[in-house]
Amino acid sequence: MYKGFLKRLEHLESSYEQLVRVPNEPVESDNGIYKRYKNAVLTHQHAPIFWRYDLNYETNPHLMERFGINAVFNAGAIKWKGKYLVIARVEGLDRKSFFAVAESENGIDNFRFWDYPIVMPETQVPDTNVYDMRVVQHEDGWIYGLFCTERRDPQASDADQSAAIAQCGIARTKDLRSWERLPDLKTPSPQQRNVVLHPEFVNGQYAFYTRPQDGFINAGSGGGIGFGLSKTIEQAEISEEIVIDKKLYHTVYEAKNGLGPEPIKTQHGWLHMAHGVRNTAAGLRYVLYLFMTDLHDITKVTHKPGGYFMAPEGEERVGDVSNVLFCNGWIAGEDGKVFIYYASSDTRLHVATTTIDQLVDYVTHTPPDKLRSAASAETLIQIIDGNQTYLDHQSTTLVKQTIIQTGASGKH
Repeated sequence: MYKGFLKRLEHLESSYEQLVRVPNEPVESDNGIYKRYKNAVLTHQHAPIFWRYDLNYETNPHLMERFGINAVFNAGAIKWKGKYLVIARVEGLDRKSFFAVAESENGIDNFRFWDYPIVMPETQVPDTNVYDMRVVQHEDGWIYGLFCTERRDPQASDADQSAAIAQCGIARTKDLRSWERLPDLKTPSPQQRNVVLHPEFVNGQYAFYTRPQDGFINAGSGGGIGFGLSKTIEQAEISEEIVIDKKLYHTVYEAKNGLGPEPIKTQHGWLHMAHGVRNTAAGLRYVLYLFMTDLHDITKVTHKPGGYFMAPEGEERVGDVSNVLFCNGWIAGEDGKVFIYYASSDTRLHVATTTIDQLVDYVTHTPPDKLRSAASAETLIQIIDGNQTYLDHQSTTLVKQTIIQTGASGKH
């Protein structure tokens, strides 16, 4: 019996090492904007063997899984001491999520979890569930984690065991291991999701991007991506929220939208990634889109391409909550390379790579959504006409060059 135990343990460890060490390969994209990678960077199978199994023969002679992991997804990200770190949402079979740090040398493969998950302190009202952390290195010297804290609605009847209240939890750290929990963010909205801390002070205050909503699932009167200021982070409170990016009818963000990771500062403006949601006959569809705000007035949207930046493809469309892409973490390097960590269908974490130059080009030169079919067709016609004019000019130039070269060589 013990030999069988050791043989099974050896197989589990060998399979785990084989999975973690698989090199990732870029998949060429014909859009010229980014490259996806072939393999997911984190899945439930990347959870360490010593998390999932009791490795003591005396207490687990059949080497059964004792703590099952259902999914690993929706990760914040940060470059830390030369390594690429993602702070992933790890969901157990019991539906409870917790945060855990995984690191990689190159940011695209060989991610390994730290031995222990993050021990997130609780407030006076314990969290039932926590998830989707945005990790922000703020100019005040702290690293902040902003995440959704979910609790059962105390006003709900016993018959309704799904009614919940979502708010923004706040914690901070200096080493990503020991976290100090701060009071939850207070806003005028009944519920909050997808809150992101701006990495710099704005008028000497902490700036937050919010997603005001009436209910736990439906945004209701919450009009889109909001913005507000707080004088302090220790007792963070926004007295006034304004909407800087509205949800709009018949767009990819008509049902609701929320900011993803912290914005990236460029010389042209602040780059933002967000998710947009629309309803379909097959259920809600989540895609990613980009926009840019002014360097000096970060509430002013200066550029916003029409449609989505990235949508689920192939196997990405299948999972616990199908047809979903979500991103709350990206890393911009000093060399201009950008690693986008996005999750598919609430199940697994992927990476795509691009550059600041490509993203800025995409955001500033891609036509906006003009919100009408006729206007979309007109935009396309303008592109076609522009290409025809350019090709005609190139053809004329080529003919002229041929005549000149032929004349110069004395050939007839």
